[in-house]
Amino acid sequence: MLITWCRVEQQDFPLLQTWLQQPHVKRWWNHETTPEAVARDFGPAARGEEPSEDLLVFLDGSPVGLMQRSRLCDYPEYLAELAAIVPVPAGAMTIDYLIGDPQQIGQDIGTAMIRSVIERTWAEYPVLSCILVPVVAANRASWRALEKAGLRRVGVGNLEPDNPVDDWTHYLYRVDRPGSDVASLIEESPFDSPG
Repeated sequence: MLITWCRVEQQDFPLLQTWLQQPHVKRWWNHETTPEAVARDFGPAARGEEPSEDLLVFLDGSPVGLMQRSRLCDYPEYLAELAAIVPVPAGAMTIDYLIGDPQQIGQDIGTAMIRSVIERTWAEYPVLSCILVPVVAANRASWRALEKAGLRRVGVGNLEPDNPVDDWTHYLYRVDRPGSDVASLIEESPFDSPG
C-alpha cells in the first residue's frame, strides 16, 4: 500500500465536493458542498493564504482522501479550546482526515494515511513537539484509526462538534516526536481505551 500526497489545488475542488457529499463523510464533516462553499473553505489554503495545509492523499496513485495539517499556534482560539482540556506544548500540530471513496473505508487506509502523515510531519517540521488530534467520541472508526496508528488517548472534554447532531464530547489523542523526553512520560495514559 503506497500512500503519497500533494497539496490541494483549485482543480481538486470538484473531487473534494464529491467526497464531502458522500454520506460517510457528510456525517462527520458536515460542510456545505456547493462549488462556492468548497472554494471558500479550501481556497485560502490552496492559494497559500492560510497557514494550514490541505493534502490530497493517493493510494497507489489514485486519489483516496484528504488530510489537513495545522500548527496549533497559527490558530490561537482553537489552541485555547484544546488547552482547556489537556496541556498543549509549544510546537504542537493537529491533523484531520477523511477517506472520500466509500469503497475504501474499513480497510485500514485511514490508519495508513495517519501513519504516513505523522512520519512525514516529523521530517518536515523538525521543531514540532507532538501531534494532538481531537475526535468526536461518537466517531469510533476515526479514533480507532488513530489508536492503530500509534496515538494515545490523553484526554476527554467538550468541544463544539462539526455536526450539530453530535454530543460535544471529544477524545483527544496525542503522539510525541520519537526520542523526545515527553514521549516516555505519557507512555501509559489513564485514558487508554479498551481494544
